[in-house]
Amino acid sequence: DGHQPDGLQVLPELRQWALELGFSQIGVTGIDLSDAEPGLAAWLAAGFHGGMGYMAAHGARRARPAELVRGTVSVISVRMDYLPRGTAPDWASSELKRLLQPGEAIVSLYARGRDYHKVLRNRLQDLASRLQAHVGPLGCRVFTDSAPVLEVELAVRAGLGWRGKHTLALTRDAGSMFFLGEIYVARPLTATEA
Repeated sequence: DGHQPDGLQVLPELRQWALELGFSQIGVTGIDLSDAEPGLAAWLAAGFHGGMGYMAAHGARRARPAELVRGTVSVISVRMDYLPRGTAPDWASSELKRLLQPGEAIVSLYARGRDYHKVLRNRLQDLASRLQAHVGPLGCRVFTDSAPVLEVELAVRAGLGWRGKHTLALTRDAGSMFFLGEIYVARPLTATEA
């Protein structure tokens, strides 16, 4: 189930640091994703990855965090919402009206700011540094959509939401309008509830 009751008790600190760094939510899970492997294999076999050959190239490695980063025993998963705070309540209707203007180019909301890969990676590095300053060297590696990681599966197991029919992670307060990032950790941390 991913729960590690004997892990380092750092959740209160992680939550505080996550909020200070602009994350919306944080959770921790173990690395046993073996029950996700059949679904991944079926998805790849059905060709749902389309032209994304790299998805098939890594195969089951996505479901095996310790094969990606040797020694990994825990994963910290974070959520960072991309709808800016203070956005007008009627933002959706405003965006829909723009679709009626065929001459206007529309850029997806998530792509309107700075490159989220860089923003998220820098914040995750800061979080990992704070954690290591607090408990000592851990052996950490951060990921922001940059390696074969089952990020939605990890986020769900860490308690950040649930998987929707559209395969994305969902939460009641942000829908699916957020980015996910992970820190692979080589020491056991107490897991959050899925």
